[in-house]
Amino acid sequence: MSVDDCEAGVMMMMCCASCGIAEADEVKLKECATCDLVRYCSNECQENHASQHKEACKKRAVELRDELLFNQPEGTHHGDCPICCLPLPLDPTKSIMHQCCSKVVCLGCDYANDFRIYEGGGKLEHRCPFCREPVPSKIEECDKQRMKRIEANDPVALCEEGVKQADCSSAFDYFTRAAELGDVEAHNSLSCMYRDGHGVEKDRGKAIYHLEEAAIGGHPDARFNLGCEEDESGNIERAVKHYIISANLGDDESIKLLIGYFKEGFVSKEELTAVLRAHQAAVDATKSPQREAAEEYRRKMKSSK
Repeated sequence: MSVDDCEAGVMMMMCCASCGIAEADEVKLKECATCDLVRYCSNECQENHASQHKEACKKRAVELRDELLFNQPEGTHHGDCPICCLPLPLDPTKSIMHQCCSKVVCLGCDYANDFRIYEGGGKLEHRCPFCREPVPSKIEECDKQRMKRIEANDPVALCEEGVKQADCSSAFDYFTRAAELGDVEAHNSLSCMYRDGHGVEKDRGKAIYHLEEAAIGGHPDARFNLGCEEDESGNIERAVKHYIISANLGDDESIKLLIGYFKEGFVSKEELTAVLRAHQAAVDATKSPQREAAEEYRRKMKSSK
């Protein structure tokens, strides 16, 4: 971009794009809600300028969306265990959600809490490892805890309730509420429902939108599926970008595909090496001696049955 273009861009942001009035104490300019290219002094000016700005606005909106979409998340949508503060594993069977507080805790911390109670010789009450609420002994009490979190509009509880619904319409309602509150897993579930037409009419546009929202939030499966969508459409470059982001989060399937793309010449040796290192680092970050002890204990319990 030339100096003249930069100066023109600055001047455009300092003045109303329609009438040209400059921003002052009595004149406040408002940015276009879709792009960051122009500003207006009133709704009337924005409406008058709409026909001239439409194409540039649309193009810039796509650019901004891609910037957001292809930004590497710091971690997965699972986040960190609230007790040991290590990243939660991608495998959902290696974590547990406690209904009393809707906190997802790794099996390592859950095992440590159970072991502490066991060492207490029956003197210690079984409590949630995070909020320390007593663990209910009856199903009715569990249901009360679950409904309490739902009534509090807890997005995790709402999404979990959606999973439990046998009726697709009810599930859709719960997922929608959770997604509106920012739950990434709910966005991914809504994408599947719109794609397959379960509980709602099929809508590919909305399916892709929710898939993108889930991917932006760090959902590796959603990111992988976006790569598949781009792959099927022949957009190999965009597909590879999605697979790289997913692999960096620890997704194994993306690594397999990227190795295939490397053999076909779509991924460079340097890119593949960097991805393999990032993938291994992401996997290693979820490991700890406490979690390994929990896994070993679970294996022993299964073999004894």
